[in-house]
Amino acid sequence: MHIREAIEKLVNRIDLSEEETISVMNQIMTGEATPLQVASFLTALRMKGEKVQEITGAARVMREKVSRVRAKADLVLDIVGTGGDQKGTINISTASALVVAIVAPLLGVAFAFDAINSERSDGTLPRLLSQPIYRDDVINGKFAAGLAVIALVMLAVFAVISGFGIFRLGIVPSADDLIRLVAWYAITVVWVGLWLALGLVLSVAMRRAANAALAGFGIWIAVAIFGRLVVEAIAGAIAPITSASSIQEQLDLASLQNAILRVLPLTLFQEASAVLLRPDKTTVTTPATIDQLEQLGQQLQGQYLPFDQSALLIWPHVVALVAMTAVCFAAAYIWFMRQEVRA
Repeated sequence: MHIREAIEKLVNRIDLSEEETISVMNQIMTGEATPLQVASFLTALRMKGEKVQEITGAARVMREKVSRVRAKADLVLDIVGTGGDQKGTINISTASALVVAIVAPLLGVAFAFDAINSERSDGTLPRLLSQPIYRDDVINGKFAAGLAVIALVMLAVFAVISGFGIFRLGIVPSADDLIRLVAWYAITVVWVGLWLALGLVLSVAMRRAANAALAGFGIWIAVAIFGRLVVEAIAGAIAPITSASSIQEQLDLASLQNAILRVLPLTLFQEASAVLLRPDKTTVTTPATIDQLEQLGQQLQGQYLPFDQSALLIWPHVVALVAMTAVCFAAAYIWFMRQEVRA
């Protein structure tokens, strides 16, 4: 089967057999298919939804044509794999993503959930405010100190991991790589600051620290685990791709779904991290037109973006994360300034 016939079947939502997928993947892996055909095939396959036989056929071709690497070193560091090889190895990229996506928000909540209510329950808040200081210095100091400590700890961890990788691999990062790492670190600090500000809101709003902790962890679980499932279900109901009758309509609905998913701050952080850590990622959105799809197909040949262009892609994400952090901190600030704190 030629790849053009496969694209036509996928657009009409007809599943490919394993043999048909193998034929198409051979054309892709040998370079017979053009970049535009590859992009169209992958987009149509994603819009239709992958089936077991299609994934199996594609995986068999890739395994047949893979270049095997036999390492002679005693220590091998996997930095790009996805895990699941059942070899008992540690995947650095997956572990790093889990640490930032899971541990960092928990640090923010843990540092702030008892920042104000513990002072109130211990009776030290009225004494503190009786000193010659401004009232807002208390909550400003709580936020600034917590964020500074977390940022310092994360900087030390990043430095140790980066230094170990450079020492073991012997690969010195370029100036552009260092700038990308610094920018990713800054965005990660903003990401933690968002959860720190949320923890402050809960600490001001709830009298008991235990209730604030449970609420903070509950919100984190809802956003990190169930949030995407709920938002995807809402996006699928609002913009069902299965009802599209053409590639252009599929692209329009997919773009709408991506826009709805960006309601979650986790989506914003993940997309910004992917652009900064992968120079080959040239877009964060689904192509909106056939022309954009063609341009994406032409970029599948290893083009890399400089840092300034990557920064332009994620600038809206950064602004949105900073705005969410500012809104949460403003809510905690106003609530605290209007509360009665006398003993």
